[in-house]
Amino acid sequence: MEIVKGILIAVYFVIALAVIILTLIQTKDDAGLSSTITGSSTSNFFEKNKGRTKEGKQKKWTIILSVVFVILTIVLGIIYMA
Repeated sequence: MEIVKGILIAVYFVIALAVIILTLIQTKDDAGLSSTITGSSTSNFFEKNKGRTKEGKQKKWTIILSVVFVILTIVLGIIYMA
């Protein structure tokens, strides 16, 4: 059981580091109040295919790794309580 704990902790730290790095390298995609005033449209080609861009993939991987991080946190909490 100690080997499993060690492997889970190592994976936990790698995922935590990956989430931190992915979060820091993302660009801010919120246009803020200026898009409200100017009436920016979200029906253009770029907005429809945003998931295929580099930023879209980074956002997707950040969400996936964050969910895995939370699940791993719960699993490690259960293991250490037992």
